[in-house]
Amino acid sequence: MKKILVTGSTGQLGNELRSLSQVEKEYHFEFVDRSQLDLGSEVSIKDFFSNQSSSNYLAIINAAAYTAVDLAEKDKQNAELVNVDGPTRIAKYAKSLGAKFIHVSTDFVFDGNHSRPYKEVDLKNPISVYGKTKSDGEDSVLDTNPDSLILRTSWVYSKFGKNFFNTIARLSKEKDSLRVIDDQMGTPTWAGDLARVCFSAAISKESGIFHFSNEGVASWYDFAYEIVRSFGYDCKVIPIVTEDYPTDAKRPSYSVLSKQKIKKTFDVQNVHWKERLYRLVDEIKNQK
Repeated sequence: MKKILVTGSTGQLGNELRSLSQVEKEYHFEFVDRSQLDLGSEVSIKDFFSNQSSSNYLAIINAAAYTAVDLAEKDKQNAELVNVDGPTRIAKYAKSLGAKFIHVSTDFVFDGNHSRPYKEVDLKNPISVYGKTKSDGEDSVLDTNPDSLILRTSWVYSKFGKNFFNTIARLSKEKDSLRVIDDQMGTPTWAGDLARVCFSAAISKESGIFHFSNEGVASWYDFAYEIVRSFGYDCKVIPIVTEDYPTDAKRPSYSVLSKQKIKKTFDVQNVHWKERLYRLVDEIKNQK
């Protein structure tokens, strides 16, 4: 049986990969959470992989990360441990085990000064501690294991856990109005589609950096408006500018990712973010 190891099993991507594993029966997925494999602990990583020396892993998908963007500004050391040191160590073990390493990264490695979709070859210039640690993690992983594949994505959401989608869905049910930023542009990405691309990458021979998000462009206001509309809640969404909602970490004002490279390389069945959002909401409604 072909084995695929997935870290960060309790996160959005980890949960969607677990759902995908029920379909891809030809492969055996092994899921580990922080209690089993802590990316912030050298000892935890060493202990885990010391027992895997004979494991026949086809691939390792790193779905774990330090994603608290604002907290990272004050917690740089832990962000570096999880986003740089941990993935680098796992990339090294993947190489020794002969396993393909898939590392998920972010649009936050860019400064947001472009006005056209970012390509994989564009210069990185992160403007937050989180973005810097993810950028450094990419570089370190590829230096350690050049056969790794870095998959950058943006604005990930799902029905699992704490994310923008679930927060807006909850608040719009409770409140009469919401104020949401309208001058930061990107693309919402359903974690289920991201999971499918991670799997395709894991069973491929490809390496290097790739971009994936759903199609289209949106502001956070656009995303929130469609979430409220899709659920049919009577809540007014009010657009505001970034200056009206100060945060500890700076965000890119424009971080749309170009998908040209991944479309040419993989058989990606991608959809517009609005279509994907409404499909997910319909699924959630039908489960109630």
